[in-house]
Amino acid sequence: MLTTMAVAADLVRDAGGDDPRHGLRAIAALGRLLEQLERLHVDRARAGGWSWQEIAGELGVTKQTVHRKHGGRFRR
Repeated sequence: MLTTMAVAADLVRDAGGDDPRHGLRAIAALGRLLEQLERLHVDRARAGGWSWQEIAGELGVTKQTVHRKHGGRFRR
């Protein structure tokens, strides 16, 4: 996780720089990183017995939104 955070710090620096090419690439990479981290923590929360409502509350979205986005990985 430390490596991920170092990469994120580099991307944030690039996103705030003056070169639009580097900035746009960094923004796209940050978006992908955020999606991966969200998936990881939703999976951890579900494995820990959290409800969709609890997860949604922490993410600041509706239960339907989080279930629509992540629920398919948990169907049996």
